[in-house]
Amino acid sequence: MSNLTTSVTEFLLMGFSDTRELQILYSLLFFLIYSAGLMGNLLIVIITTFDKRLHTPMYFFLRNLSIVDACYISTTVPQACIDSLVNNRAVSVTGCAAQVFLVMFFSYFEYSLLTVMARDRYVAICHPLHYPVIMSPLVCMQMTLTCLFTGLLYAGFHTGYTFQLSFCQSNVIHQFFCDIPSLLKISCSETFGNTLSLLASALVVGVGCFAFITASYIRILSTVLKCPMKEDQRKAFSTCVPHIIVVSLFLISGSYVYLQPPSNSGSIKDIIFSVFYSVIPPFLNPIIYSLRNKQIKEALRTVMKGKLLLKSKG
Repeated sequence: MSNLTTSVTEFLLMGFSDTRELQILYSLLFFLIYSAGLMGNLLIVIITTFDKRLHTPMYFFLRNLSIVDACYISTTVPQACIDSLVNNRAVSVTGCAAQVFLVMFFSYFEYSLLTVMARDRYVAICHPLHYPVIMSPLVCMQMTLTCLFTGLLYAGFHTGYTFQLSFCQSNVIHQFFCDIPSLLKISCSETFGNTLSLLASALVVGVGCFAFITASYIRILSTVLKCPMKEDQRKAFSTCVPHIIVVSLFLISGSYVYLQPPSNSGSIKDIIFSVFYSVIPPFLNPIIYSLRNKQIKEALRTVMKGKLLLKSKG
């Protein structure tokens, strides 16, 4: 596969194992994770859409986050599972470019939404009297659309900048899906500009959003600690700490994969870190952000009771 003299027309993705039994095992494991993550996110979308009590800014952002998570995890996992089951690793250049664009877009969209959600919680807890004005429906829609359109620009720039490179030395991508770092490693063009742009975007978007999220939660915790009610303090800690952990996991694993020098050879460690930013967050977000929420649980019970009543009448 190495030392190709002509430009490649397709890429070959590397799986977790070359052993057939392990390929099937990993496929089933990731299919279960995907199914659980997809159902959890779709359940939140349905509940927050049809329950009028949940038509508030917080649940508006949760609904959008769940939609993004469902799309994000669907971009990589199903195809990887199918490829392992049928033992097919080939992907066209066009298909690879589409996957790179979608991964970049949904990862950016998710991270920026998490930042907006941190601001929403900060305003709700630290400035409750001004909350209806600051986080009005129009403002919420503007924030979401800003995340969407800047995500399209972000993904479009990095995808176009990557696929103007030449790939003539190897067509083996050391990853279970197409991503920019793996493509830079097999390019026969000069990739310094691409690496520099990834580093700059990581500093501006990644570190900037993480600093904003952390500062928001620090202010939230400092405000809650002033409250005499121990229950409010416990609830704030149980909410903020898991949020920060998931955001940190997303940022650290993504930074490790995207900020490595292109000269490094691929390894199973790169694939494992990729799982931590592309699969685990969409799987955990429904549990951390929504399914632990009291109002979501009550809405779910209402929906389930409604279904049971319809069945009994039928």
